[in-house]
Amino acid sequence: MKSGLYGFTRRTMIVAAAAFTAVTALGLTTPAQAADPLKVAAIYTVPVEQQWVSRIHKALNAAQERGDIAYEFSENVANTDYERVMREYAENGAGLIIGEVFGVERAARKVASEYADTAFLMGSSFGPSGENFSVFDNWIHEPSYLVGMAAGKATKTNKIGMVGGYAIPEVNRLMNAFMDGALSVNPDVKFMVTFINSWYDPPKAKESAFAMVDQGADILYAERFGVSDAAKERNVLAIGNVIDTAADYPGTILGSALWHMEPTIDRAIAAVKDGSFEAADYGQYSFMSYGGGSLVLDPALVPAETVTEVEAKQAEILDGMFRVNVNDGEPQSSM
Repeated sequence: MKSGLYGFTRRTMIVAAAAFTAVTALGLTTPAQAADPLKVAAIYTVPVEQQWVSRIHKALNAAQERGDIAYEFSENVANTDYERVMREYAENGAGLIIGEVFGVERAARKVASEYADTAFLMGSSFGPSGENFSVFDNWIHEPSYLVGMAAGKATKTNKIGMVGGYAIPEVNRLMNAFMDGALSVNPDVKFMVTFINSWYDPPKAKESAFAMVDQGADILYAERFGVSDAAKERNVLAIGNVIDTAADYPGTILGSALWHMEPTIDRAIAAVKDGSFEAADYGQYSFMSYGGGSLVLDPALVPAETVTEVEAKQAEILDGMFRVNVNDGEPQSSM
């Protein structure tokens, strides 16, 4: 998982070295680099390939490539080890520490209270605290609703299978929004819902998806990795979540609700740099109006009239004329 005194992964060293090599080869030094970029550390409980974490990792890599930050990270950190890794990064001079503390809320907030000069931005089910503990989440319920509309139009059996990780608010609200979108255009659609109680177990997610196809589902909502594999093997359609995997599953991904972490990350970095960082909820920066969420549909799988209908609803959302309901309750099967 980690090596060395401060728990840095081999990936950390590769990221840093690659950025340095690229700048050196070009012979360029930006003003931000000359002024010593902000040291940013990230702590992930899963591999950086996992879809949710990959969006944070992507945004931080982009900031490093611009010369705004020096980025290092640890992945696959157990909850029991999370507090120690936070402390080590803080002691090592990280100005901003980013992560996801859904299973270690109390410990993470305790650490933050002991390092007043360090800014913390954490994925969390709760609000900000103290002077330096900010929170965020992937509030992509809006594009989830829109892709739900496309799914509701596309299903021929009126049965949609949905496989999630854990039934927590952050997952529930996306699945509920998707269901609302589907029902808005097809009130006859029924849902099969299951949670695998893991953030990263593709084989288990795949098996759950297979069971749904066996019960007649012709569209699968892939909140977790593994579901799209099942869809491809059984020749049904899938709905992507957080990232666009259409290139990996050609002819399978009907559409995806996408999360873009750059608006959140860039605001936090700027706030730390200008001394204005404070405990706040950054969740709004995942909304479509801030560029934190978007939708992609496969024109080969989605009829033009459906695209037009979805685009019209998207315009209403962006104009403030339609608000997607936020429902954090656990979604239920309807068949």
